[in-house]
Amino acid sequence: MARVVVDVMLKPEILDPQGQAVQGALLRLGFDSVTGVRQGKRFEIDVDGPADDALVSRAQEMAATLLANLVIEDYSVRVES
Repeated sequence: MARVVVDVMLKPEILDPQGQAVQGALLRLGFDSVTGVRQGKRFEIDVDGPADDALVSRAQEMAATLLANLVIEDYSVRVES
């Protein structure tokens, strides 16, 4: 069994109101060194079979088809051991 991790983040040019709210809360809590926060999504997908190039390719297809909105989000795919 293999685990694929897909991280989805808003593209840098897209405003992130949730990240801004978290940043504001951190500053109010005294974490003065925080200069920015961006919030994203993480998907952990367990699959049968080996962690090979075909698996990564299939996971990229999943991300592009369903997990990420390609108009406003970027994604990365990696296999965890």
